[in-house]
Amino acid sequence: MYVSELDRPWIESRFLFQGFEIRTQEELDELARLCKYVYIETDIEYRDGTPHPRQPVTVGAPAPDEFAAKRIGYEILDKFATGQAAATARYTDRVAVEEELPQARDLSRNTKVLIDSILEDARMGRNLDSRSAKVAVSGMVDSILRNPDALVCFNQLKNKDEYTAEHSLRVCILALTFGRHLELSEPELNVLGLGALLHDVGKMKIPGEILNKPGRLTTEEFDLMKSHVPRGVEILVRQGDIPLAAIDIARSHHERYDGSGYSSGLKGAKIGLFGQIGAIADSYDAITSDRSYHKGMAAHDALRKMYEWRRKDFHEKLIEQFIQCMGIYPIGSVVELNTGGIGVVASINRTWRLRPRVVLVLDPTKQP
Repeated sequence: MYVSELDRPWIESRFLFQGFEIRTQEELDELARLCKYVYIETDIEYRDGTPHPRQPVTVGAPAPDEFAAKRIGYEILDKFATGQAAATARYTDRVAVEEELPQARDLSRNTKVLIDSILEDARMGRNLDSRSAKVAVSGMVDSILRNPDALVCFNQLKNKDEYTAEHSLRVCILALTFGRHLELSEPELNVLGLGALLHDVGKMKIPGEILNKPGRLTTEEFDLMKSHVPRGVEILVRQGDIPLAAIDIARSHHERYDGSGYSSGLKGAKIGLFGQIGAIADSYDAITSDRSYHKGMAAHDALRKMYEWRRKDFHEKLIEQFIQCMGIYPIGSVVELNTGGIGVVASINRTWRLRPRVVLVLDPTKQP
């Protein structure tokens, strides 16, 4: 039996390699003692009875509670409160935003095509192309680590007629950008991004007339809409190769910090950091996007509104850090300069938040 993935990080086990064949009863007993369940592969090729070398499976986030993985705790926020983060920043921009834009453009386009295909597979009840999803997320993680502003620039391009697919991509980019700001490790970012990209697959089981209804949903319709959460979790669990910490994002992105969310009514730290990141990214994109039933807010208004929701909907320190991550003037914001000119915020100044880089589009006389 070839074990490809545990229900916890490999470093919490005594097994030396990430992916191995069970050969003895002692190993089987140790596995049973350590894990509630594992993932196995039945199609590993053999030569002289030995498995071929294989790439390790990325598990990422720390290990499960009774549903998914033991979550990363909110204690990672402590350093931001004490000012340690500025002195010990894990990531710095490796390239200028202009240099990263071509790669970010291709990643955005290709991942949009992929998520369209994945959502159609979910709608038809087929297996999802999770391998391609993991590759796409890995590419976005690389781009975010080089310079997050490039992908965030493409997040501003929105088409309300393709909301679910584009929303999934934008939530993924927002979550990865925020995860970088929080200094999550690269494996953790890969799990976070995968969960964010797939967080809404359950919506493919909801009738389109409810998803796109221009008016207020009835109680019965809203109950059906809420069912996209357990339906999405079911799809991802059935897939068999999605890390449970990623599935937890699909499970928790509508939970709220005071327990008022759905579908489990989780409260406080029971939601988990990844779930709260998913909820914040999902909410931010939803309220800044035009839909059939509402006009999207300006980015700075959305951040102000979400700050008002701290302690109720979101962990207070986490929403404060999200605002720090996005900047007082988020990328894409239209601003008037003190000269009277009009500009668009093109990138964030991660040292001086009140001094973003702005591209001038109108001069002081309001001429191009």
